[in-house]
Amino acid sequence: MAKSSWTPDSWKARKAAQAVQYDDAGELEAAVGTLAQLPPLVTSFEIEKLRSFLADAQEGRRFVLQGGDCAESIAECRPGPIAAKLKILLQMSMVLIHAGKRPVVRIGRFAGQYAKPRSQPTETREGTTLPSYFGDLVNRPGFDPNSRRADPWLLVEGYKHAGLTLNFIRSLVEGGFADLHHPEYWDLSFLESATLSPALRQEYETIVGEVSNALRFMQALGEREVSELTRVEFFTSHEGLNLWYESALVRRVPRREGHYDLSTHMPWIGERTRQLDGAHVELFRGIRNPVGVKVSNKAAPKEVLELIETLNPDDEPGKIVLITRMGAGAVRDGLPPLIEAVKASGRRVLWMTDPMHGNTISTEKGIKTRDFDAIVSELEGAMAVHEAQGTYFGGVHFELTGDDVTECVGGADGLTEDDLTKNYATLCDPRLNYRQALEMTFRIAKRIRPAF
Repeated sequence: MAKSSWTPDSWKARKAAQAVQYDDAGELEAAVGTLAQLPPLVTSFEIEKLRSFLADAQEGRRFVLQGGDCAESIAECRPGPIAAKLKILLQMSMVLIHAGKRPVVRIGRFAGQYAKPRSQPTETREGTTLPSYFGDLVNRPGFDPNSRRADPWLLVEGYKHAGLTLNFIRSLVEGGFADLHHPEYWDLSFLESATLSPALRQEYETIVGEVSNALRFMQALGEREVSELTRVEFFTSHEGLNLWYESALVRRVPRREGHYDLSTHMPWIGERTRQLDGAHVELFRGIRNPVGVKVSNKAAPKEVLELIETLNPDDEPGKIVLITRMGAGAVRDGLPPLIEAVKASGRRVLWMTDPMHGNTISTEKGIKTRDFDAIVSELEGAMAVHEAQGTYFGGVHFELTGDDVTECVGGADGLTEDDLTKNYATLCDPRLNYRQALEMTFRIAKRIRPAF
């Protein structure tokens, strides 16, 4: 299909993987119509700024840290959980800035990560089969027919809670919560309540002191560039899974060409929905936002090139983010052919790694978990491949939380399968807890430090 034939509704003529089956077309139309009349959640100015930052990251001048919940919960739209996610991303970014000596772009999986793809459309418990839980944007986690019914008005509820989340995040950032002049304030109760190892605690506190002293010294010298470093910004992202939600927020804006998806700064297309002739690629090829694409070792180089060309025909900088998710055992063999193909094409992309999704396992008791060492192994494998290929390893994508959950095994705190039931709180996939996320960041920092 030619680019000129694109409209915000042209996706409806394509097959949509992971499509939601709503049972009342009139109710769906009413909910989407309501959503289409509501104000945007983000602005084109913010989106364009992120694109410029990602263009820098493509050239190795910035590093991207993307992280947050597997699936946001409307019930968790509260100050504590939101602030906790900001804190851990701030702390992780501080370590990466110190190691890489370059600015870090912070992109949260929040304010819209309410929809999740599922391996099976239905779930069976004790002989009862119901639709799977597809996230709070679609249905509810309770296992009963009413909860699992796809409710179109949850599209509006998700929008409202995304707006509340964004409002709180912006208030915190504008109010000095994230001031790099005072990173010692970011901890609040973290270092006192979390059971960090003494070595990890000391390493982080040393970095905080060094960065604080460096900033104060630069400011005393009248260094103008310090203002950019100290101005912390957060951008939002979520998987653009529910196309009724996304397309209702695709808008034109005054004094700019094209359309923007104003539900988020950077939507991404998942591994299960990146079909070249599918509805998701069709919708997102027509927007001005940067677009992420999850890519596993199952993707052929030719297919990846066609995706890049379809989503970014003019090869605009900062537009395409390839987020590889291959698993610890596949990354060293699966990643090189993709990098080689993109290099040969001359196309500009930002390479990131999601080491979470390719390393999900189930225990003997049927509990989904991820092993810390496997996550580290995929990260180190991806970084080694990029070093060998002479390409920029541009960022990381984690499912994490600022809370002390017990969902991933391993790490310095030594969680085992027997510990998983202590605080297994995720609605879908297992997340790194606070200690594991910070430890993971130090692993990355030690690897990227010699490169700068």
